[in-house]
Amino acid sequence: MDPGETDMEVSARIAAEAGELLLALRESYGPIDDQDVAHQLRKAADASSHELIAARMAAARPGDSVLSEEGADDLARLGADRVWIVDPLDGTWEYGLGRADFAVHIVLWTADGDAPGGGRLTAGTVDLPAQGLARCSHDATSPPRDLPTDRPVRIVASRTRPPAVLSAVVAELDAALRAEGHEHGVEIIDVGSVGAKVNEILSGRAEAYVHDTGFYEWDVAAPLAVAHAYGLTASHVDGSTIAFNRERPYVTDLLIGIPAFAERLRTAMLSAGSA
Repeated sequence: MDPGETDMEVSARIAAEAGELLLALRESYGPIDDQDVAHQLRKAADASSHELIAARMAAARPGDSVLSEEGADDLARLGADRVWIVDPLDGTWEYGLGRADFAVHIVLWTADGDAPGGGRLTAGTVDLPAQGLARCSHDATSPPRDLPTDRPVRIVASRTRPPAVLSAVVAELDAALRAEGHEHGVEIIDVGSVGAKVNEILSGRAEAYVHDTGFYEWDVAAPLAVAHAYGLTASHVDGSTIAFNRERPYVTDLLIGIPAFAERLRTAMLSAGSA
C-alpha cells in the first residue's frame, strides 16, 4: 500500500493491471474456433480479473467496500462511506470473440447527503486494454463538440437489446436533420462494452448512446463518471440522476451523448415511448 497514492491513481493502476491480465490470458488460449473453449476463456477471465482487482483493492484501500459483478454482494456496503463499483470484464462476449470492444470498469462511490442520490462518483476508470487506451474521470478534456458534417450522426445501441422504439426515433431524427441540411442523417452502430460505447462518443466516432432495458451498476458507474468528466450529458432517459450503491444494484435505463444532440434524442425517445 502506498499511502501517497490518490484514489484516481489506485483506480487507474488496478484497472490497467486487470487489463494486462485479460490480454495475456486471451493470448495464452491462442486462436479460438470452439464455443466451449471460448466459454471457458470468458469464465476464467471474469474470475481472474475479479480476483486481481479484489486483492489489489484490499491492499490499497483496506477499509473500503467493493461491489463487483463477480463477487458476493456484502450489503454492509449500504452503510459504507466509500464503495468501489467494479466490473472486472465488461463486454465478456466480445472478449471471447477476440474483439477489442471490452473494458475494465473501476469507480469510487462516496457517500454525500447533499448529492442527488446520496453519493458521488469519483476516481473513475474505463480501461480498454485491447485498444491501448484508458479513459479517466480526471482526464483533461476539451469543450463538447458539435454534430459532424462529414458523416451520419451515430447512436450506439446494444446489439441484442436495443430500445424497442429506437428505429422509429432514428427515422424521426434522420428526417429532421436532413430537413435542416444535414445530408448524412442518423444511423445506429453496434459496440460491445458500455465503456467501449462511451469511448466511441469520446473518440468522435459517435454522438450518443441509449439503453432502456436495464443493466447493473457495475456496467454503468465508471462509464457515467467518465462521461460527466468529459462534459457529456449522462442520466436516465427522462433526465433524472442515476443513483448508485442501492440495495438492488440495478439501473433501468441510460442516455449519454454530446449536449448538441442528447436533448434531441431524449425528447424523441420520451415522445416515442408515450405514443
